[in-house]
Amino acid sequence: MNRRKFIKQGSAASALILTGTSALADMALRRDRKDIHIGIIGTGQRGSGLIPFINSIENLKVYACCDTIPFRLQEGLKRTNGKAKGYANYKNLLANRSIDAVLIATPFSMHAQIALDAIDAGKHVYCEKTLAKGYQDIQQLIAKVKNANIIFQTGHQYHSSRLYQHVVKLIEGGKVGQITAFECQWNRHGDWRRPVPDPSLERAINWRMYREYSGGLLAELCSHQIDFVNTILKANPIQVMGTGGVDYWKDGRETYDNIHVLYSYPNGVTAKFTCLTNNKKDGYQIKVIGDKGTLIITTDSATFYSEEKKETKQPLYGDVDGVSGATAPGRSWDYGEPIEITHEDPSKQALMDFRDSIVYGKEPISNVVTGAKAAICVQMGLDAMYNNEIVPWNPEHRF
Repeated sequence: MNRRKFIKQGSAASALILTGTSALADMALRRDRKDIHIGIIGTGQRGSGLIPFINSIENLKVYACCDTIPFRLQEGLKRTNGKAKGYANYKNLLANRSIDAVLIATPFSMHAQIALDAIDAGKHVYCEKTLAKGYQDIQQLIAKVKNANIIFQTGHQYHSSRLYQHVVKLIEGGKVGQITAFECQWNRHGDWRRPVPDPSLERAINWRMYREYSGGLLAELCSHQIDFVNTILKANPIQVMGTGGVDYWKDGRETYDNIHVLYSYPNGVTAKFTCLTNNKKDGYQIKVIGDKGTLIITTDSATFYSEEKKETKQPLYGDVDGVSGATAPGRSWDYGEPIEITHEDPSKQALMDFRDSIVYGKEPISNVVTGAKAAICVQMGLDAMYNNEIVPWNPEHRF
């Protein structure tokens, strides 16, 4: 670890808002340690789930946890083996000068305000996807980060996946040829609900079901794949159309239990995103379709299918199968080419990349701009579905 660069980066960020003895006190707190102290804001399933990864990464330390729901906070603190401080109010966590960075894993609707406050407090920020809810919050966050001397990483962890990075290079090198389309899905079989110990906590725990807090399946699941498509095409969609509904889990939820969204990109490329909650066949999958072949990517594997198919020795024609007039089976093709590469769990790799960005003062590959572009695409998709309209890209979006 380059402690000197870490100290310099952290001290500079603090100096933006602190003066005199306060700034000197912050510098003194950081000078004699090499660990990056992280505060986890939101210790639900995702926030608490990332703590074991942080525990296993050298020079990262969970210093504090925050959640408004007491039992959630206790779950997070338990995973730190009692080594972290607990807070019910995130602003009190931000006021702790021993904390260098925060990981925001709260409901979607809270991301922007917490991130803005964290930047004002001089903290480095790892903000879970989707970056922010609504165009205004997205633009406000972009402007704030650009004028701050902090590291900001958006939690699209597959952007950090070494497998995905390798696949991106293959595609850029012409592996699939000219891309025609993307077909993406993330199908599950389950109601997506969390148990609620008290009815008063329904909206706080099952916030994903309510439009006030959530972007539903598009924001919570498909946004990863939207981020991938944006990365490959290096372009913004021209327009979006989509449909969905609450058609299976009729339990009072407001966000859709199935979605089907189509994004049109330049040069005639289309990207289709499907998410179901009543059938999990093939689960998570990205299909990149080009004139030289197709790449099928899952969370931890990739396989290439060339258009120049390798023929097996099975003959095209043969004897009939005993049924008068029957035709023998035609050729069968077996041409899948696995993409072999060793890689860490994407979530762990993303946290390692966050650490390295802080230490060496380098821009994360999943940053506020890439996160904002995916977030705008998500909002366009929500507008298309909820308003039953074709939504064009707004050229006034600024990055």
